[in-house]
Amino acid sequence: MAQQSFIALRHPGYRAYFIGSAAAMMADSIEHVISYWIIFEKFSSQALAGFAVIAHWLPFLLLSVWSGAAADRYDPRRIIQLGMALFMATSLAWGLLFLADALEMWHAAALLVLHGIAGVLWSPASQLLIHHIVGEDRLQSAIRMSATARWLGLLAGPAIGGVILLAVGPAWGLLLNVLVYLPFVAWLWKAPYQRNELPDARRLRALGDVVAAVRAVAGNRVIVSMTALAGGASLLVGNAYQAQMPEFAHDLGHADGGVGYSALLAADAAGALAAGLVLESRGLLQARPRTAFVLAMLWCLAIASFAATTFYPLALLLLFTAGFLELAFNAMAQTLVQVNAAPAVRGRVIGLFAMASLGLRAFSGVTVGLGGAALGIHWSLALSAAALLAMTMVLLAFMTRTR
Repeated sequence: MAQQSFIALRHPGYRAYFIGSAAAMMADSIEHVISYWIIFEKFSSQALAGFAVIAHWLPFLLLSVWSGAAADRYDPRRIIQLGMALFMATSLAWGLLFLADALEMWHAAALLVLHGIAGVLWSPASQLLIHHIVGEDRLQSAIRMSATARWLGLLAGPAIGGVILLAVGPAWGLLLNVLVYLPFVAWLWKAPYQRNELPDARRLRALGDVVAAVRAVAGNRVIVSMTALAGGASLLVGNAYQAQMPEFAHDLGHADGGVGYSALLAADAAGALAAGLVLESRGLLQARPRTAFVLAMLWCLAIASFAATTFYPLALLLLFTAGFLELAFNAMAQTLVQVNAAPAVRGRVIGLFAMASLGLRAFSGVTVGLGGAALGIHWSLALSAAALLAMTMVLLAFMTRTR
């Protein structure tokens, strides 16, 4: 029997979290829109644009477990507030430097790194916080709705950022963007949260926390397989095909950009948003390892089919389907990891999952991008998806074989 629709949003604490975090995600997206425009106008540097992608994802690879350990040992609300403070400081610095016409390339590089660190402080702590707010019964719903809020921010941010850019200019737009974070920061001071009594000391141990997280999950096939699945998806495919979308649009008959190109960029985001709404409205696809693997395999087929098609309407449909499936299997994998993690190390395990699912995206440009330079982007993306499909089948066999 299907569960109650939008069950996480029926919890008043999570409802407030959802609204605040959705606004913060939109502000994050607005900053990307305006700051990337500033970088292009000021420096016209492809190297700096490439560094922006690395600076966004590399902190997740290097610091996610440490961030999760901090959320284990301290109040995750304060860790999130620290991340929000860095987001606000970054927007403020961009605005002031651009307003004073004092922005230099090293400023831009430093701010891009600071923005990435802010994201890694927010991510594991937020997952731990919503677990404390809603409990395990509503956890999958909460994770799916949080992912939906992220995609909503990715869709709304460019539109609102573009309007702000035209209305008040980049400098004042970024200064105004700082205010968008404030309601969420204020709510976090008194947000509902029940702290566990943890036996270990509060001192953070960089390598020790990584080792503790690996040891905690080594004997748990569900956590190992879901983390490997998320990591493989990020490493082999990730979202690198978005950067190749201009060439896909050209090959699909929309070389002049415009609406046809924009629709390709928005199609998988729209699919992910639809997944959150449809699955939650019906309480569908409850978290099970086998279901996560099947959804991931279908995602591989959708991505490979998009790479192969030359028919534009079918390409849109396949990207929409890929977005739907991506949210479905990623949210399910995240849920299974959190539910199966021991409470004392849950933050570190969440950090390990974030390191795999987000940090490894820093290298997806190698598998899809550099592979595209050698083989062409269609073959590169199709082969990357095929490799992930094979890996997923191996992980499924590992998960289901008898002990």
